[in-house]
Amino acid sequence: MEQHQLGATGPMVSALGLGCMGMSGMYGESDRGESIATIHAALDAGINLLDTGDFYGMGHNEMLLAEALKGVPRDRYLLSVKFGAQRDPAGGWLGFDGSPAALKTALAYSLQRLGVDHVDIYRPARLDPRVPIEETIGAIAEMVQAGYVRHIGLSEVGVETIRRAAAVHPIVDLQIEYSLVSRGPEDRILPALRELGIGTTAYGVLSRGLIGGHWQSGAVGAGDFRAMSPRFQGENLDRNLALVEALRSVAAARGISVAQAAIAWVAAQGKDIVPLIGARRRDRLSEALGALDVTLSPEDLAAIEAAVPRDAAAGDRYPAAQMAALDSER
Repeated sequence: MEQHQLGATGPMVSALGLGCMGMSGMYGESDRGESIATIHAALDAGINLLDTGDFYGMGHNEMLLAEALKGVPRDRYLLSVKFGAQRDPAGGWLGFDGSPAALKTALAYSLQRLGVDHVDIYRPARLDPRVPIEETIGAIAEMVQAGYVRHIGLSEVGVETIRRAAAVHPIVDLQIEYSLVSRGPEDRILPALRELGIGTTAYGVLSRGLIGGHWQSGAVGAGDFRAMSPRFQGENLDRNLALVEALRSVAAARGISVAQAAIAWVAAQGKDIVPLIGARRRDRLSEALGALDVTLSPEDLAAIEAAVPRDAAAGDRYPAAQMAALDSER
């Protein structure tokens, strides 16, 4: 698989990464055996970037990865780990803690659950408004010096925070939602990242399955984040699925699937952007990998963007309270 350097100072990563969150309950039930088989299939295909978070299933996702990676040589994969989100036993969200003591404790737990002596990229999942970003990044930098972390990343933060963080320690990437229906980063964030030599790992490239070409109304089950997502509600969903059908027509003319068109579009926005694919099953992973064989011409890109115009999606990507808390939206 083609590989690119992640930012100016980061590791070599595969052209696609595997986002593992959905294997631990955020989108309803998942099959443990199939999840592990999907991780193995991703590694076999040449994917080396595995993205997780310590709050995905409150340790479940890290332990799942540890089980899947048992016996796999450590140099075959890179672990990108997010920390800081606080949740109660019922799964409720309590806020975010980016303090030095909290992050060092979280890292110790992550290393134990993952069964490794270091993580490759460590990042705060969100900005803690109570803790200066300099303190958070400075504490991770201490973990880099101690050998427990190799590189530092960011997630869902805006330009000012990115600049302040980069002044403390080299940042290899920003993880942010970016897709045909979430193009906000193009305005200020992507230009700033390129100016600073920071890569982008794009999550939500299929908008949590909304533009994957397989979604059906009424498909949200218990414990599924999408039950609260504005884009999956009522008339918003109807309007968004109409966009998917328009994209389907363009993709069919090109001989590819809807998901492949959406993934290939993100990949075509720059070699510094690595799409994270949230596949939980091998068939979905195989479909996503097919996007790597797609080269979109300027005419193809124009047709895709005409089918799904910027800002055409109905509804925000998160509920209002979460949107208000995102530093990247300021």
